Amino acid sequence: MKNLDDLLSEGVRGRRVLVRADLNVPLDGEKITDDGRVRASLPTIRRLTEAGAQVVLTAHLGRPKGEPDPKFSLAPVARRLGELLGTDVPLAGDLVGDSAKSVIAGLADGSVALLENVRFDGRETSKDDAERGALADELAALVGPQAAFVSDGFGVVHRKQASVYDVAKRLPAYAGGLVLAEVEVLRTLTGDPKRPYAVVLGGSKVSDKLGVIKALLPKVDKLLIGGGMAYTFLAAQGHGVGRSLLQEDQIAATKQLLDEHGDKLVLPVDVVVADRFAADADKRVVAADAIPADWMGLDIGPRSVELFAGVLAGAGTVFWNGPAGVFEFLAFADGTRGIAQAIVDSDAFSVVGGGDSAAAVRTLGLPEDGFSHISTGGGASLEYLEGKDLPGVAVLEGER
Repeated sequence: MKNLDDLLSEGVRGRRVLVRADLNVPLDGEKITDDGRVRASLPTIRRLTEAGAQVVLTAHLGRPKGEPDPKFSLAPVARRLGELLGTDVPLAGDLVGDSAKSVIAGLADGSVALLENVRFDGRETSKDDAERGALADELAALVGPQAAFVSDGFGVVHRKQASVYDVAKRLPAYAGGLVLAEVEVLRTLTGDPKRPYAVVLGGSKVSDKLGVIKALLPKVDKLLIGGGMAYTFLAAQGHGVGRSLLQEDQIAATKQLLDEHGDKLVLPVDVVVADRFAADADKRVVAADAIPADWMGLDIGPRSVELFAGVLAGAGTVFWNGPAGVFEFLAFADGTRGIAQAIVDSDAFSVVGGGDSAAAVRTLGLPEDGFSHISTGGGASLEYLEGKDLPGVAVLEGER
């Protein structure tokens, strides 16, 4: 696929470049609680501005219902971008309306503007090709006939959306540095990874990751299960799980996985249980087959951390997606911290699969450079590893 180097070699000074970034950051009111995705977008933006391009950013935030919603405004993101870039980043008050046109008209070479949340327009996520295409036409017209498109929002390339897929059919399209790096890492994982290949999957629901578990089991040497979904696996082994998160409709599927791949699946041997779901709940460590009926598991226990760490210490390749417990509560963060630290301490080629795992690395104060790669797109990473096509990548590879 054509990439940012190709675009820069063609020359961008005085040209408008529409960049689809992933700036979907967590907010507490108007405060960004983790700016990892904003910082990850900077290299591509800086390369373009230093080459004299007029950079127009599109991005989404949250899940507005196809119309403007002040709580999902990109204003906090524009402020943070400006701080990191050391320059003012004007935010258009709309996506393709008069404000956007005015802001873009005022762009100087080497400057940046941000359009308001692309999901404020319902056509962005429409299943109707014509509706998405109409929005893509307006975005392309907004930047003009000499413009180029750079796809740098890896967290959305698994979505067939107007600003990701359809615009790439209307403007000369290039992969940004972030998307290119992410795809190369995932190709390493799906190609011929260094053995042993260990995968750690956490998170709350088995149903969310059943597809990728089935796809990975024939390819990996060990698959370690933590997080809320571990309790469905424990239930499939016949253990009581108290009031822990349980998907009863997934027990049969998980039992089949255990029957067919029991030699590869590694489950917790002890868990940290709590009397309620709260940061200050009473807690205790119990064996995985001895969870009290009125307690709930919120983290893996110390023996499980030791077990998992032993597997990870000898791995040649590690992919990790999903926390081991409710790491947002400090009392239940030890499992996630222990897994992350074991990966840092290993000599493996290690990939953190975005989402909550990437947030945990930063929240728990672990060194980001201790991992070979931290993805910005958890859902996109999992779909790629599951073997699904990513529309936003396919279109860059020449699908027209």
